[in-house]
Amino acid sequence: MLKTIRIRHIRCSSTTAVKSATASKTKPTSIHTHTIKTPVGIKAALAALKPKTTRLSIEGPIECDLEGFHLLNSPIFNKGSAFTKEERAAFGLEGLLPSQVNSLDEQVDRAYRQFSYLKTPLAKNDFCTSLRIQNKVLYYELVRRHIREMLPIIYTPTEGDAIAAYSHRFRKPEGCFLDITDPDSIDKRLSAYGEDKDIDYVVVSDGEGILGIGDQGVGGIRIAIAKLGLMTLCGGIHPGRVLPIMLDVGTNNEKLRNDDLYMGNKIPRVRGEEYWSFIDKFIHALKNRFPSAVLHYEDFGVSTGRDMLYKYRDVIPSFNDDIQGTGAVVMASMTAALQYTNRELLDAQVLIYGAGSAGLGIADQIVNHMVSHGATPEQARKSIHAMDRRGLILKSYPDSSPTQHKYADDDADWEGVNTKNLVEVIRKVKPTVLVGCSTQAGAFTEEVIKEMYKHNSQPVVFPLSNPTRLHEAFPVDIMKWTDNNALIATGSPFQPVDGYYISENNNCFTFPGIGLGAVLSRCTTISDTMVSAAVDQLASLSPKMANPKNGLLPRLEEIDEVSALVATAVILQSLKEGTARVESEEKPNGGFVEVPRDFNQCLKWVRSQMWKPIYRPLVHVDHVPEIHTFQY
Repeated sequence: MLKTIRIRHIRCSSTTAVKSATASKTKPTSIHTHTIKTPVGIKAALAALKPKTTRLSIEGPIECDLEGFHLLNSPIFNKGSAFTKEERAAFGLEGLLPSQVNSLDEQVDRAYRQFSYLKTPLAKNDFCTSLRIQNKVLYYELVRRHIREMLPIIYTPTEGDAIAAYSHRFRKPEGCFLDITDPDSIDKRLSAYGEDKDIDYVVVSDGEGILGIGDQGVGGIRIAIAKLGLMTLCGGIHPGRVLPIMLDVGTNNEKLRNDDLYMGNKIPRVRGEEYWSFIDKFIHALKNRFPSAVLHYEDFGVSTGRDMLYKYRDVIPSFNDDIQGTGAVVMASMTAALQYTNRELLDAQVLIYGAGSAGLGIADQIVNHMVSHGATPEQARKSIHAMDRRGLILKSYPDSSPTQHKYADDDADWEGVNTKNLVEVIRKVKPTVLVGCSTQAGAFTEEVIKEMYKHNSQPVVFPLSNPTRLHEAFPVDIMKWTDNNALIATGSPFQPVDGYYISENNNCFTFPGIGLGAVLSRCTTISDTMVSAAVDQLASLSPKMANPKNGLLPRLEEIDEVSALVATAVILQSLKEGTARVESEEKPNGGFVEVPRDFNQCLKWVRSQMWKPIYRPLVHVDHVPEIHTFQY
């Protein structure tokens, strides 16, 4: 027999205790009323008694206003064969599922067997996409348990192939598409995803610079979807409170424009005033509709991404992973390496080989971090030397970008030196750290590394170019050329060398924690010092200190805990700077949110709000638009 408990929820004042239904006449606040809540089963009834401390608290059951086929077709609420007998009766699922009730463990085992049966990475990517849009809990728990194996399937490199083939492999639309030929419809299109209460995190792309494969036009929506998947997997952001956005501004990829099946605007990529007017309308429409959301820029072009970040970072809390995320994880690896070898950050000399958006983003983060540790911007920039296709960037070069010019060396300091030759540049700079972002395979030759090793007994070498075939050098060679004394972190995963674990400078170690911290703090901006706090926290977690053969960064399997620690550092920094708004937010049951200032207590508070792929008890409710999500 189905046992349910009916609980009437009252609209109430945050300062008035509610003792009866008559209290619903008190002055309304942001605490809303349900009509009837019906916990399904004893677990749900008991869980419903525990008050939520914030709007994102994971304590207690989940409110569900769906039934029957609508519930089974909802990836947010669907449990598939794991719906209990009580839930099947309460939500009209009897007859719609086989009789056996499975556990999540059994479902994961079945799904992994299906995944393993598939032969190609793209087929496995398709399977993961299909599972994700059927059952979020099952999908994320499957990937969590097999993260090292499956991350290259759901993200780079396989996702790049899926993006390139988007229009040919299209099955079901996901995300929000904003069209530059119809700029006045932006808010109407965004409205499909609700309002302020519905969205915490937004990833947007215009598809110009996708994963090293260039302009992919409207297929860029998949990089936004993939990045939000990592925000949930690694950062605990609720998968029903995110929004992937594609800015369809045309494409300069002629192959796509001439493709009959291409699904985006078949026009050359719009530039200049029209482009920036569209961006401005988008930013302000997003700000008006989702004023508390964090905006994450992904894979914009070199000519737009940096300007966009700095133009709007104080309008809406925003973050560019290609610039700040890459820079932050490299800075954390560098900090860990310097700490391990007892060298000072402000004494380091850094040579960046490849002065594009990624390389300059790394340079910017190094400067920001040095400044946060006592240097002036000018002192920090003098520690950084950058090379591009012309060689070492010098002040006399007329065609340098404004950002490149900030890191240009004085010509007088380089008289008599062949600045196009990497070996000669290393001989003069004597770098502590060598960073590769050039996509020039094999650029760090034996001669290059050995020259660095002459001046630096423990060289820090980061060959970061992706995919693997474009790496400047392979760890096995770098270790051989330095007698296993180099400290290495790469842009792709590599096997250990002579027992030395090679860390991957994976942005997953930074952007999920920074994004989670921004969401939970409700910050007004993501400042350089908040990113710097994230860097210091990540560096402090380096396993290298415990064992010389460990890598510079934590293991990927620890990513959710790493994100919680990084988010805690970001939140406390935001509170210190006065940019956090969370303590002006009301709790669901009255009163205002309070964030502990003690690190460990704040960490506990953070963990209590990180979404986890588990099946929680359900409470049957009627739909209330002011409360319930627009996403199912």
